[in-house]
Amino acid sequence: MGLSTSHEDYLRAIWKLNEWQDHPVTSGELTRALGLSPSTVSEGVQRLVTMGLVRHARYGKISLTEEGRMQALRLVRAHRLIETALVMWLGYSWDEVHEEAEHLEHAVSETFVCRLDAALGHPRYDPHGDRIPPPDASLPHADPPATLADLDEGADCAILRVADDDSRVLKELSDLGLLPGVRVAVRGTRHGLGMVSLDVAGHRVDIPKSVAAAIAVEPSQRHAADQAHSTKTQST
Repeated sequence: MGLSTSHEDYLRAIWKLNEWQDHPVTSGELTRALGLSPSTVSEGVQRLVTMGLVRHARYGKISLTEEGRMQALRLVRAHRLIETALVMWLGYSWDEVHEEAEHLEHAVSETFVCRLDAALGHPRYDPHGDRIPPPDASLPHADPPATLADLDEGADCAILRVADDDSRVLKELSDLGLLPGVRVAVRGTRHGLGMVSLDVAGHRVDIPKSVAAAIAVEPSQRHAADQAHSTKTQST
């Protein structure tokens, strides 16, 4: 099936919007994700419906067909492997790779992607902590992880992934040492200022709560147990 770059962008955007939630996407969400006008997005979606890649009832929500999902995952796989290669082999920083990968993902063949995957050692995650789909596209929906913005004061956790939508924010987080795998502790939240205070390797770091909400984390077992106990106590 011959798909244009525009068609592929639509499919990947729909899949990404649905990566951490198992329900259809709204036209407004897709319009914001693509940065296009509502009328342009509506026309593009209808073309994909005609091609059998998307489902969209009039004024309803948007979802991928099985074929559309496979095409989207093919692109996501190429994109995230390319990002990984750019960081590992070419010295790119993680805030530089997203735009480069967006250009390259449309040009590479499936054979190239498979060989790239093998040469990289079959990585499971890209530099931002996002999952890399396997060759058979068997990447099920996963429950949304907790974010730094969700945690209470005193909680400690490990960073799992960081949203790669804004290269400027990624650069700032890199400079602060907030990378996947790093352990951090929440010192407190200044609600009036919309800031979250963190302890990173013994240093205090303040970030906007909106940025904290884009950082997925795995709370420590101790914190998870404390939170479960607190919830149980409140319910009794």
